Amino acid sequence: MSALPPVCILAGGRGTRLGGLVRDTPKPLIEVAGEPFLVHQLRSLAAHGLREAILCVGYRAEAIEARLGESCCAIAIRYSRDAPGLEGTLGAIRKALPLLGERFLVLYGDSYLRIDYGAAFAGWSASGLPAMMCVYRNEQRLDTSNSLYADGRVLAYDKRAPRAEMEWIDYGLGGLTRGALELAPERSCDLSDLYSLLARQKKLYGFPAGERFYEIGTPAALRETESFLRGVDAG
Repeated sequence: MSALPPVCILAGGRGTRLGGLVRDTPKPLIEVAGEPFLVHQLRSLAAHGLREAILCVGYRAEAIEARLGESCCAIAIRYSRDAPGLEGTLGAIRKALPLLGERFLVLYGDSYLRIDYGAAFAGWSASGLPAMMCVYRNEQRLDTSNSLYADGRVLAYDKRAPRAEMEWIDYGLGGLTRGALELAPERSCDLSDLYSLLARQKKLYGFPAGERFYEIGTPAALRETESFLRGVDAG
């Protein structure tokens, strides 16, 4: 198992598509299969050898910090509070950069992934490329496919206007070096824009995931994830 670098978990969003579920509870703390969703994420990461996580928090940050404290599932936790205003996912990463080091993983805070994190990191390290995106051959099944992938590289990525020939989808796990982050225009605030740029420059390593992901971004997705995680706990 490859030793994992720190993971930056993007957990600051308001989760508005979940309506009343997030009126008093931040999305990462929504109870799923008997526990906060974030605890399920951290337990999975710990099983793959993660020892340090940086949580980028914003909406109801104090509730997340109070619930998890300085460690959870044998993972040391540090917090980076998003800057005031809407600076997006890229802004959150920039603000957390002093805690992240030269190379780190990036995980969306609403995604539960079934992937070998160590294999993904080892493949990225061996590639010599400054950034990584894990992808899943989706073919329009789970959501709109948004990526072109072949031979270990993401060749194109477009979240806003995906092309018909795109059969892969962003899996929810990426990796960045400080050098990759510096390539983003200063005004850019969305991580997807940086991934698109890196793909165009042939600098984005792609790791293909073999199992579908689960997420909690919508009520329907939350119900599906609840069912899946209850099955995992029962098994």
